Amino acid sequence: MKKLVLWILAVIITLSAAVYQKLTGPTYPKREKIELNGDIYNIKLLRSYGGTADAPIELEIEDGLISAKLYYKYFPEHENEQWKTIDFVRKGDFIIAELPNQPMAGKLMYYISFYTEKGIVNLLNKEPVVIRFKGEVPKYILFPHIFFMFFSMLLANVAGLFAIWNISKYKLYTYLTFSFLLLGGMILGPLVQKYAFGELWTGIPFGWDLTDNKTLIAFVFWIIALIGNLKKDRKYLTIIAAVAVLIIFSIPHSMFGSELDRTTGEVTQGFINLIRML
Repeated sequence: MKKLVLWILAVIITLSAAVYQKLTGPTYPKREKIELNGDIYNIKLLRSYGGTADAPIELEIEDGLISAKLYYKYFPEHENEQWKTIDFVRKGDFIIAELPNQPMAGKLMYYISFYTEKGIVNLLNKEPVVIRFKGEVPKYILFPHIFFMFFSMLLANVAGLFAIWNISKYKLYTYLTFSFLLLGGMILGPLVQKYAFGELWTGIPFGWDLTDNKTLIAFVFWIIALIGNLKKDRKYLTIIAAVAVLIIFSIPHSMFGSELDRTTGEVTQGFINLIRML
């Protein structure tokens, strides 16, 4: 019964961390509510797009009397750059406009103006949405990567909780966590990065990509926990590694990630982008 309770607790912790990442990460669609002609619409705005096609901004606006324009320009913006405009096209209950595709890690910022019976309603014109473009990652690589990363986090929580309650199987879950993190983070992760942004590894020592670096740090913690528990029970190492993973993977995914520097044509990462923003 104790093991079942701990497993349930581990699932709750893992799901909570996953939901937090989804709500705070810069690559997940931005959700907004807006009132148009007396009706409230829930709008989802893309912040990440993969592939070579233009990025469709598709909004469900049933009122046929409402039209809209999409305004966009580069991010970071060029000096004296003017907003470019695209008209939304109505297709049934939806209006659609497409942002022009950009090179890997290229970014655009955009906002929308709605034309209603009561006048113009601007959505986010003071704080435009930023969308990052990337290469298309094959599903046979992306889906196993996501699964292994999620499952390694679940196993890390199980290992940590078992170690806290002095359950001997914590060692088994320590080994399993290391194995799944190796597969998902250190093998499939670089392949995802290669397809998406053209580089296998952009973390230390080659770059400052936050996602790569936090994966590396988590992996180091589990190497220490694995080696430390081979010949002797050192539960505290597994507990520390589990807490480290929980903290590290609570950092929003892709924050300060790869970004195309249009002046040099190079892709930069991590805190370099933060410094430029400041």
